[in-house]
Amino acid sequence: MADSLGWRKKFAVLVPSTNTSVQPEFDAMRPPGVTNHISRIRIPNIPLRDDADFQRLIELIAAAQDDAVDSVMSCEPDRLVLGISAETFWDGLKASRDLKRQLEERTRLPVSMGSEACDAAFAALGVQRIAVVTPYQPVGDRNVVRFFEESGYEVKRIRGLRCESPVKIAHVSEAELRDALLDLDGDDIDALVQVGTNLAMARLAGSASLWMQRPVIAINTAIYWHALRSSGIDDRIAGWGPLLERH
Repeated sequence: MADSLGWRKKFAVLVPSTNTSVQPEFDAMRPPGVTNHISRIRIPNIPLRDDADFQRLIELIAAAQDDAVDSVMSCEPDRLVLGISAETFWDGLKASRDLKRQLEERTRLPVSMGSEACDAAFAALGVQRIAVVTPYQPVGDRNVVRFFEESGYEVKRIRGLRCESPVKIAHVSEAELRDALLDLDGDDIDALVQVGTNLAMARLAGSASLWMQRPVIAINTAIYWHALRSSGIDDRIAGWGPLLERH
């Protein structure tokens, strides 16, 4: 017998404990028969003043991650979905693949994560040249650029918002994100991309894809789209941009 609510798939969703955007955005995109089960990686809400602080944040997430993974496994999920993005870009393409392999070996589940989801989204949308907005300090931006360039994409521009703490990332308004998109836009790019899963941008990205006349890819939309499509769930879900509406 299948789960009464998650009769199609149960997703184990891993998020930092400071993240308040992944859960509501994933739930808003959830089709019938799919359920999301959040497991929080316990980290403090440390100040993010510089590259050293941001590096420490990545280390705190990595140190606490396995406990959160093991905790959610007792609900017998069908897929592990990482509601984290910085860690998946860190140290480039090989490190990202190693992280995915480690999680697959630990859980014996298929894994969806931000770096790979972006790569799949670019392939689906025919994207080669990108501009990127992040909430990160410069060290985070450098790791994002490294991953995308090692994956074969051209990063024409990147703008890091340098949010002051993990929680403050979710305080960035849609108006601020819209202004960042407009500053980054240009005829030399195929798409605009937002990373940083605590930036609440999925709804804005869906509408911006229309009025900017090019794909605007929010990381949370890309991750959830990847999790659905990789699980054989092809529902078209309106309001979240071209990935969920057409691909």
